[in-house]
Amino acid sequence: MRKAILHLKKADPVLARIIETVGPCQMQYHEPDFGTLTRSIIFQQLSGRVARVIFERVAAATTLTPEGMLTLTPDQMRGCGLSGQKSRYLRDLAERTAAGELKFESLASLTDQEVITHLTQVKGVGVWTSHMFLIFALRRPDVLPTGDLGIQTAMKRAYRMRQLPKPARMEKVAAPWRPWCSVASWYLWRSLENGGAAL
Repeated sequence: MRKAILHLKKADPVLARIIETVGPCQMQYHEPDFGTLTRSIIFQQLSGRVARVIFERVAAATTLTPEGMLTLTPDQMRGCGLSGQKSRYLRDLAERTAAGELKFESLASLTDQEVITHLTQVKGVGVWTSHMFLIFALRRPDVLPTGDLGIQTAMKRAYRMRQLPKPARMEKVAAPWRPWCSVASWYLWRSLENGGAAL
């Protein structure tokens, strides 16, 4: 991590100020498995507090395995707080994993783009969810989640842009960060905390 921080501070003075304000990088990782992708789907488009409650209810109702998920009825899923749509997403994930179409054990050997292609075959798993899995489960160091509103907002503020940047503009800003875009992204997310004090 020290190598990444030194590179980013040297490569980009704007990011260097954010790093100094935020402090040490403390990324929290999850296992690259079925349970983590289940969690990611549940957390989509929900506040962290609400999503945690629903996730804990699901974890209490069954094991976080494909077999366990497939034992839940639609009524039980609804009782956990899952919408009909998310219930269908989780069932599709479980069915594909149980059938061997989705192989979590092979993800570490794939390139970032191959991981995205592999994960997005599941209903409800898009590029954003795949980016989060790459960063926080597979610990890939050079992922830039251009579809993340937090990253867009932080870039707009830090680099004094008039509007939220499009992916091409974000890639241009991030070019000096490589091969440590994941770490830079973590700092951009943190820069929005406490009313954006780090900006």
